[in-house]
Amino acid sequence: MLDEHGIDQQHFNELIKLARAEDLGEAGDLTSLLMDEALFTTRGTWEIVSRESGRFAGAAVVKPLVHGLAPEVDVVWIEENADHRAIKKGDAVVRLTGSVGQMLAAERVILNFLQHLSGVATMTHRFVEAIKGTHCKIYDTRKTTPGFRSLDKYAVRCGGGHNHRSGLHDAVLIKDNHVARIPTERLAHAIMTLLNGLDRLPSEPAFVEVECDDLAQFAELLKVVGIDVILLDNFSNTDMATAVGMRDDAGLRGKVELEASGGINLETVRGVAETGVDRIAVGAITHSATALDLGLDFIE
Repeated sequence: MLDEHGIDQQHFNELIKLARAEDLGEAGDLTSLLMDEALFTTRGTWEIVSRESGRFAGAAVVKPLVHGLAPEVDVVWIEENADHRAIKKGDAVVRLTGSVGQMLAAERVILNFLQHLSGVATMTHRFVEAIKGTHCKIYDTRKTTPGFRSLDKYAVRCGGGHNHRSGLHDAVLIKDNHVARIPTERLAHAIMTLLNGLDRLPSEPAFVEVECDDLAQFAELLKVVGIDVILLDNFSNTDMATAVGMRDDAGLRGKVELEASGGINLETVRGVAETGVDRIAVGAITHSATALDLGLDFIE
């Protein structure tokens, strides 16, 4: 069950337990065990500070994360609504106060989560900014770290991007491998046959999308009623612009969205958006995002 942030909190709690077990093992924090026992009853205050400029993501996860790893530590936001906002080098985002021993054991895991999510948000925002002024939107893909799907998609939204399907379970996306043996001239009939079976599915899909590899296949898909999105896979900018014109000439603007995908990067994304496509799916915003450098600074 997803919460108001689109995060599966039950699954997130399991991730926290896994991360804690991975870090502490059976022996616990060996370094802290060398220190005076009084350390574990001493209270301290820390701030999570950005070491570089970027986009923060984590307001929805900090409290459950800290509670699961360091239950005797309190969370106080320095900036309310920290998600979706830009942060620069030196900015403090959140203040943590409580058990020194617990924080020493939890520090790295907390930062691992927040750095990853903020890295995804930062990368997403760079793509969003690159196409600013066009009507096009940036979408994520299913190219996420196993176990982090809902968290990664939350971070994409924090960066101003949009979410594609959550998984195979909530939408229909007929890709080239599903119809690999179908000749182009029979593609429209094959897709219509597949879509006639939608009422047999255990749940109603959020949308129906079909992938095509060239303009000939695209022309066939325009004949099919019931497609919400057509995926233009590795099309040249010229062919994408042609596809937009064909869609519009068929009277399907506003009825069928066109999505570009395939090797799109920050240098090329603007040109793709300017072809007139509605959506650009970018796997890099989740699978290749560099963690945003965040640190935990002791205050007192």
